[in-house]
Amino acid sequence: MNASTQHCGVIAIVGRPNVGKSTLMNHLLGQKISITSRKPQTTRHRIHGILTEGDYQLVFADTPGIHRGEGRALNRYMNQAAVSALTGVDVVCFMVDALKWTEADDYVLSLLAKTELPVLLLINKVDTVDDKAQLLPQIEQLSKQYPFAGVVPLSALRDGEFASLLQELKTHLPVGDFWFDEDQVTDRSLRFMVAEIIREKVVRQLGQEIPHQVAVEIELWNDTPKLTEIAASILVERDGQKRILIGTQGERIKKIGIQSREDIEKMIDRQVMLNLWVKVKSGWSDNDRALRSLGYGDL
Repeated sequence: MNASTQHCGVIAIVGRPNVGKSTLMNHLLGQKISITSRKPQTTRHRIHGILTEGDYQLVFADTPGIHRGEGRALNRYMNQAAVSALTGVDVVCFMVDALKWTEADDYVLSLLAKTELPVLLLINKVDTVDDKAQLLPQIEQLSKQYPFAGVVPLSALRDGEFASLLQELKTHLPVGDFWFDEDQVTDRSLRFMVAEIIREKVVRQLGQEIPHQVAVEIELWNDTPKLTEIAASILVERDGQKRILIGTQGERIKKIGIQSREDIEKMIDRQVMLNLWVKVKSGWSDNDRALRSLGYGDL
């Protein structure tokens, strides 16, 4: 392949929390790279997913949902990770819900106004709109607020609907050598991915409040000829949260372990022995040093 014909660029996927950014990237790549749940702010890190098609390599940056609240140090980190994604990229995908607009969307749009990047407006969840003509006033109104490079209606939950989006994105990629091997799908380590899988299962099991005070730390990774041994600590901030996470007679943590192990085995394609421990680490989500030790300092 002649390198001079190659195109490679970074695409930031931004938007308010819980609008479908991680789901979109996972479907574009054909496999799970970012964890998902119905709860806002599930994504905490900026995660790169890599899609190579012919002469084009698209590097997607999935980001935490941009929100006004600074709150704990963890919230500040998440906002910084999301906003920093607007630098060093070639095109931005601004994702919103069909027929829904909030103050949080306004805030994201105000940040985009400070850039000179081409921005594609992605209107998600159009499958929930029976009369597609209802989308026209929304598109017209938003187009008056910002000079979007293009508007792409889509459903992030449905495969096979992304041809027009990918074609539009490719027009904005500069000529240049590929950054990653053609078979690589993310720049994150296996340890990171495993920790995220475990955290996803925790978030899906628990209520609204506790998931944002949970972190996962991989303490042991040992590849043997027959299987991979993994030990991980799930960190919470209070004893009461530990009891909730473990559940009656350990049923909840057992279920989290089974679901996590199944996904990890699919990802690494070998048998896994997974041991989970729940530990109390008071105040970790509002402690910059603790956050750095847990990998939250790497933007």
